[in-house]
Formats: sequence, structure tokens, C-alpha cells
Amino acid sequence: MINKIVAIQGDHFSKINPDTDTTIFLANEIQSKNYKIFYYEPENLSIVNSKVIAEGYFVKFNYRKKRFFKIFKKHKLNLVNCKFILIRQDPPFNLKYISTTYILETIKDKVKIINDPSSIRNISEKLYAIKYLKYMPPTIFSQNIDEIKKFFKKNEKVILKPIHSFGGNDIHLLNEFNLKFIKKFIKKHEYIICQKYLPKINKGDKRVFLINGKVMGAISRVPKKGSFLSNMSKGAKPINTQLTNIEKKISKLVAKNLRKENIFLAGIDFIDQKLNGDINVTSPTGLKTFYDLSNINLAKTFWKELKA
Repeated sequence: MINKIVAIQGDHFSKINPDTDTTIFLANEIQSKNYKIFYYEPENLSIVNSKVIAEGYFVKFNYRKKRFFKIFKKHKLNLVNCKFILIRQDPPFNLKYISTTYILETIKDKVKIINDPSSIRNISEKLYAIKYLKYMPPTIFSQNIDEIKKFFKKNEKVILKPIHSFGGNDIHLLNEFNLKFIKKFIKKHEYIICQKYLPKINKGDKRVFLINGKVMGAISRVPKKGSFLSNMSKGAKPINTQLTNIEKKISKLVAKNLRKENIFLAGIDFIDQKLNGDINVTSPTGLKTFYDLSNINLAKTFWKELKA
């Protein structure tokens, strides 16, 4: 019988805000089913004697206490002894992130890993959106100055994003083509995304939660005054929302396709009924916030869908 252990590959506890964190929300739920939680950071993952070993801690989470976690003991765990492994560290999606997917891929036939390490390596959160360009604002992926200049001429106000960033970092709104700035931006990030600015972002975006190929709910995130960033980490305020028929149709399509790609948990975002192109598969967030707003516990749904 497989041990009732859930291993979590995540960021250091000092980087976690339990009030909004989805990882802790998922872990807290599965604890109630008598699973043990083993927590480790990506740099403590190794292959030793052909075994995938992680050095970390058995922990217990408790929302009611000021210190939301209690460490029971330090341990080296052979990860095939787990029932589930959650890959939950934040991007950036860099070589360190990719290396952990290669290591975990070697045991994915023996342990259920969410999301599938091969799939999150193959699905670039920004570039995967190429499949859905007809549902998005005008968007190009390029590092060619002439193409970018043409795009600016046509669309005037343009959002610039790096392809491999996250959390609203390094996103800029430009009202005109600025050659010096764009050259510097490309030098730092190489391929970038240029997207027509949608002014209705000031009313908020919508984050849609996809679990096991199904659309499970959504929240809206309204940027703080003077900002165009809808990330809660950038001060956006979450509110309850409903999806329009157009958003439901697109969400169902993306959910179905991601399920075929072995993506179990994902988040997609809409602005003014258009996909903004971020297909969040590496460490999707927002489930705790959704629960606080709606009293609907998608952590229960998550584990039920996994038959935990």
C-alpha cells in the first residue's frame, strides 16, 4: 500500500502568505484526510543511487495559529513512497525549474505528480496561447524591432511582457514606440509579447479555475487606482464575478485541451471577454481567495477529482 504522504515542492516558508496561498490551502484540506505533508524546496531534490530523493520536513499547517506551520522532523524521503507530489514553486520558468521537471519525470509512472512534469515543461505559459490567438487581443511574440514597430503603429497603446516572467513582473504599458526602451527590454528578456492595451482592465480581469478539464469557478481582480496590473501581489482587489457565455465557451475549450495535455490544475485570465494569453500551469493560484469570497472550497474538489 502506498503511504498516505503528499510531497510538496515549494518555495521557502518565508515567501508564503497563508492568507492567499493556494498550496497551503490544498495541503490544509488533505491533512483532514489523514495524509502527512512532506515539504521540500527545489534545490533539495536529487537523484542518488537511481532514486529520486528530497531533503525536507514533515509539516502540519494550521490557519488558526500565527505561525501557520509546524515542522515535525527533518527527513530524506524517497519520493516514490508518496501518493501525490505537488509542484508548487513559483516561476521564473528557468533552467532550475526545468531540471526539476526532468528529475521528477523519471518517477511519474510510480507517483501521481500535479501538474505532470513533462507537461509543464512543454507548455510555455505565454507561448501556449498561440493556439488561442483568435480569442485574444491583437498579440505578437517577437524580438524583431521592425515587427514590433509595425505593431505599435497599428495598435498605439501596447503592453510589453517577457515570455518567461510571472506575477505581473516586468510588464510595461507604452503609449508610443520607444526604440531605446524596447531594445533594452529585448536585450534583457529576448523574446517578448506585445499586446494591444485593453482599457477595460480598470474594471478588473477574471481568473478562471480549471480542474481536471472542467471549469470550476472564477474571481475578478481589480487593479489599484492608477495601475493596469490585476495581480493581487501588485495590490489588485479580488471580488466575486460571473463568467459571460463567451468566457464560458472559451474556458471549456481551454480546459478540455489542457486535460488532453495532462494538465490537472490551471488558471486562465480574461480581460474584457478576451483571453490575455497567460495559461497558468506551473503554480496556479487563487483557490483560497475564491473560497474567502464564495465559500466554495475548490481544495475539496481538487482532491476529490484526484480520488485522494
